[in-house]
Amino acid sequence: MKQIILAISLLLLLSILGCGKSPGTLEKISVTLDWTPNTNHTGLYVAQELGYFTEAGLDVEILQPGQSITDQIVATGKSQFGVSYQENVIRARSEGIPLISIAAVIQHNTSGFASLKEAGITSVKDFEGKRYGSWDSPSELAILSNVMQAANADVNKVKVISGIYDFFSTIGKDADFEWIYYGWDGVIAAQRGVEINYIPLKDLNPVFDYYTPVLISSEDYLKDNPDTARKFLSAVKKGYEYCILYPDKAADILLKHVPELNNQQVQASVQYLCAQYQAEAAYWGLQEPEVWQSFANWMSDEKLISAPLNIDQAYTNEYLLP
Repeated sequence: MKQIILAISLLLLLSILGCGKSPGTLEKISVTLDWTPNTNHTGLYVAQELGYFTEAGLDVEILQPGQSITDQIVATGKSQFGVSYQENVIRARSEGIPLISIAAVIQHNTSGFASLKEAGITSVKDFEGKRYGSWDSPSELAILSNVMQAANADVNKVKVISGIYDFFSTIGKDADFEWIYYGWDGVIAAQRGVEINYIPLKDLNPVFDYYTPVLISSEDYLKDNPDTARKFLSAVKKGYEYCILYPDKAADILLKHVPELNNQQVQASVQYLCAQYQAEAAYWGLQEPEVWQSFANWMSDEKLISAPLNIDQAYTNEYLLP
């Protein structure tokens, strides 16, 4: 009898050691943000605060990129997941860097050109003779040129001011119009009583209704850890679904984790984004091939990438099936 008990005990021990971790141990992974924490990231903090990651068997650390670039951090395996943008993934794939977008954080591009109302910039044609505050994205000036050309306007008549990152401290002083994300700068402008004119990019050309931001991982990590990717996205999906249903509570959770953020701005921003996270998509995170193909084709046409891209390698919905 003792021999049987010892044999069973040995088999259990070998089974545990074979799994590489003891029962109940959470798998440690990290997700690196694209920038400092903001309302684009609310679902991640909700998943952490409400235990969705823990329920999935994960111990998730939410990191900021610091002086590094999130795409590089994820590509080199220093972080398993990250927050990036469709254009970055397309450019990375064109350069042989095997990043993959695994979910769309927001269904539509909520960015566009903004100016103080007093500047009188109500159309793209009005950009002529004005100063544009640039945040130095590789595709930024190509997009500006494209929308101006479509409006029979001359982009050469725009003075580009480089290194503009904060709308409220520079608009009307260093620049006349800038590129903003309405869900952040637009809502706070309304709260502050700052009257602006806003021209959404997606209204100027459907090709610019691309995914920004997206969640990314690396090809190698997904190949070796498909179950972890599914667990991670399942928890994140629950986090953003909570944001959609309970924006006030979700905003409070973000503020708890990032108390330095402005309370009113966060509350207003999440209220705006709760209708944008999923929009009309069948489920949160879904990515459509047409969105990837049209923007990749445009980047190729504009020589922002060296050759046409196989979009099937750039994004996947595989790990986010409902």
